[in-house]
Parts: sequence; structure tokens; C-alpha cells
Amino acid sequence: MKTGIQGTRIRRATAVAVTTGAVLAAGAFSAAPAQAAAAPSIVAKGGYVMNNANGKTLYTKAADTRRSTGSTTKIMTAKVVLSQPNLNLDAKVTIQKAYSDYIVDNNWASNAKLIVGDKVTVRQLLYGLMLPSGCDAAYALADKFGTGSTRAARVKSFIGKMNTTARNLGLTNTHFDSFDGIGNGANYSTPRDLTKLAGSAMKSSTFRTIVKTKQYTAKTITKTGSVRTMAPWKNTNGLLGTYSGAIGVKTGSGPEAKYCLVFAATRNGKTVIGTVLASSSIAQREADAKKLMNYGFTSLG
Repeated sequence: MKTGIQGTRIRRATAVAVTTGAVLAAGAFSAAPAQAAAAPSIVAKGGYVMNNANGKTLYTKAADTRRSTGSTTKIMTAKVVLSQPNLNLDAKVTIQKAYSDYIVDNNWASNAKLIVGDKVTVRQLLYGLMLPSGCDAAYALADKFGTGSTRAARVKSFIGKMNTTARNLGLTNTHFDSFDGIGNGANYSTPRDLTKLAGSAMKSSTFRTIVKTKQYTAKTITKTGSVRTMAPWKNTNGLLGTYSGAIGVKTGSGPEAKYCLVFAATRNGKTVIGTVLASSSIAQREADAKKLMNYGFTSLG
């Protein structure tokens, strides 16, 4: 009889031990951290994403390969202007015929449709530069903020400031030979460098305000002193309004550059910023950027 009781006790103890072990094992399994999301595949030949708060890399694809950048170059144009000492954003610039001729000479490059003789403020030129990607606005700013006795000298000086700023930011794989991205064979950067540049530019509240604006209407002063209301400038960055939290930054395209996009978004107080270079179309560069931002936010947790 004792043997039967002891056997029953042993069986019960064994059952409890097995059940307890199973519960512990199940608990250990459920507590295990989830696997990190797989890095996305993008069509763009180069890509990079970082945590804007600390510069930590979140994604790379040929991030240090030099490529043509198209109008993403204008991020540097804007940064150089906004870095000028004692900058007066309301200072007026008279639009010269040379600026409109430049557009025609470059096969009707993207432009803000500025009108010769109109007086336009520096602030308005920055909107014309970053929203419709105006090469005429870029020319006007380079002419205004370069130094020299001739327009050619001033433009050369301004491009020099762009390269000096790149060196000061440690952008070792970046060089500019134009103020707007229509280069002469030596206008290049990388996804990593452009992202760092954008992160630096975004420290300016004026820059942040401009690049997140979807549409802007400038009122300029004509030769006769009357007010001209320009046709609205629409931002070429399609992420604004289509991606939750998008706050900028700049598109670019061209025969060499293909389709480029420097992008940034903020969610729950966290900002990711990045770049895709040489994607296959406008729609694809946006799709690539969305994949990278989603991955970036997932990586941040």
C-alpha cells in the first residue's frame, strides 16, 4: 500500500515538474526579443538613412559611392545663403536677364519663372529655389551672395563657398561646380554626405519652414512699383502630404543623376533623415524613400 502511495506521489511530482518546466520554457520563449526587420530592397543605386538626433547610421547601400546629385545640390545653395552673417531675408534682389537666359540656354531647366526687372526678396528666392527647384532663383542667390566685380566672379566665389562649407562639414566625397546641380562634370556627392548636409541645413528654422511647405505664393515688386502676385510655387517633394510625418527635404533629377531625393520625417519625437540617389523614376524614388523611412523608424523602435 505504501508503495502505491509513494508511486502516486512520485507521478504527481513528476507531472508538476514537467508542467512547471513547460510554463517556464513558454515564458522564456515569449520573452525573447523579436527579430530585427530585414533591410529593405530599393531600386535606387545608392541609399542612406540616419537617426537625425545622433547621426547613427540605420541603413546603407553604396552610401559612399560618388554620384551626380541633380538639384539636391540646392540644399547646399540654401545653406550657404542662410549661413551669411547679418543675413536680411527681406533684402530685395532685382531679377536680371542673365538669369532667364540661363534657363533657356539649359533647355528650360526647372525654374521659378522669375520675371526680369522684378524685385524679389531673399526669402522669396529661397522658396523659389527649394519648392519648384528654380535654377533662376539659384543663379540670383549666387550672384547676390558671391563676391567680385563681375557676375562670373561672384558666381565662382559662391560655388567656392559651397565647397568650403562641404569641407568644413567633413563631406569628403562631395564637390560642387555649379550653384544648382547643372554641373560641368565635377558636381557630385554621396548618399551619406547629402544626408549629413541635410541634417546640418535642418538646424536652421528658416530652412525647415521652407522645405516642409507644400505651396507658396510670392508677391514681387515690378519695374513700375506695382505688386505682382506670382503663380503659386508647388513643392516637387511628393512625400509631403503622402507620408505621415514628412518634413522635407529636396528632390533632384537629371540625365546623369536619374531620380534623387533627400528626405526627412518625424514621428513620436524621433526624426530619420536620408537620401536615395539614381532611382528609376519620380514614383520610384518616393517608394524607395518611404521604404527607408519605415525601416528607419522600425530600427529606432
